[in-house]
Amino acid sequence: MLVPRAAYADAPAKLSGEEAAFLDDLERRGCLFFMEQGSEKTGQVLDRARNDLAEARDPRKVSSIAATGFGLTALCIADQRGYLPRQQITERVLTTLDWHLNQLPEVHGFFYHFNHVETGERIWKCELSSIDTSLLLCGVLTARAYFSDARIQSLARQIYERVDWPWMLNQGSAFSMGWHPETGFLTSRWTRYCELMMMYLLAIGSPSHPVPAELWNSFSRPVVQYEGYEYISGQDPIFTHQFSHAWFDFRGRRDAYANYFDNSITATRAHKAFCLSHPEWFNENYWGVSASDSASGYVEWGGPPAIGPLDGTVAPCAAAGSLPFLPADCIAVLRAMQSTWGQRAWGRYGFVDAFHPAANWYDPDVLGIDQGISVLMTENLRSGFVWNTFMSNLECARAMQLAGFTAQGLS
Repeated sequence: MLVPRAAYADAPAKLSGEEAAFLDDLERRGCLFFMEQGSEKTGQVLDRARNDLAEARDPRKVSSIAATGFGLTALCIADQRGYLPRQQITERVLTTLDWHLNQLPEVHGFFYHFNHVETGERIWKCELSSIDTSLLLCGVLTARAYFSDARIQSLARQIYERVDWPWMLNQGSAFSMGWHPETGFLTSRWTRYCELMMMYLLAIGSPSHPVPAELWNSFSRPVVQYEGYEYISGQDPIFTHQFSHAWFDFRGRRDAYANYFDNSITATRAHKAFCLSHPEWFNENYWGVSASDSASGYVEWGGPPAIGPLDGTVAPCAAAGSLPFLPADCIAVLRAMQSTWGQRAWGRYGFVDAFHPAANWYDPDVLGIDQGISVLMTENLRSGFVWNTFMSNLECARAMQLAGFTAQGLS
């Protein structure tokens, strides 16, 4: 169905005019990334691109299946907001869905993590990825729910229903993290709370290859305590508290274990407190670390507890991805970073992926998944559009019911 535009107006009571203008600019620039750095031939989105391009297309060729999923959702936002021409957006969505259904190599409906953006050839002998396929599917289902085009809806349905979820269990009770054609299934499984919630819910709700709802109990939910905060966490970077929330609406709902939206609020507060406990690096106007680029390469870092070789580098997506959880704090730090470091940290597509002013290092790149979580969560704060659109997929709402979610008073 086509979501009525009027149903998702901004909430002016929550945002000042300057805040709304800042978030709109951040969102508009992020959506531009997904259009310009997506292939006109395949719809695949580059894993990363320069943020200071003189011309729109980065010459690199590595696409990310996860970035493409974020991109499909961003295109829905771009249409909703009027950022880009509707015909251009519709054509790109159709191209993307048709390519992924009929051209891109897949095994049991799952896709490889990284592919050549124009040919679809697997890159770096990467894994057939269960979580990155799930991120793509979230974008596929958002497009199906948003556009009234019958072909878009049919292609999206076929992509989702082709996925053989029981196969990825590999005769176990938790999903494998992936599969290689050379060696078979990865031994690591998704058994501890993180960004995995979307994958289990997509599988439980599948109309063609479902898994038992009892698998919702297959992953552990360890409790972390930090400076008076207590919450469920796999002790991973902050993005693990954000990704599933970009699409699945956990507000006012809880299962047998937790209200996960409230849990992410607490996780964000704890993360800010952790950052500020290092005044040699961070302060109220400069905080937030998630898996990101660094001066020495890509790093999974954050806290609490301390993860990785922290050095004072900040990743803007840490705060942007938590905008619905801690709006005032996250808006304030993002605006402060843009105001203070300007064009060194802000370019064609918004914030660079990461930067470290004390070391005079500013990432030249943006990353698709970090742009994606920033755009989607900005829109969810502003209007709830992604939540409302995605949750109109009956399979997704039913999956949460099967997993035992019940209504609870909104936070």
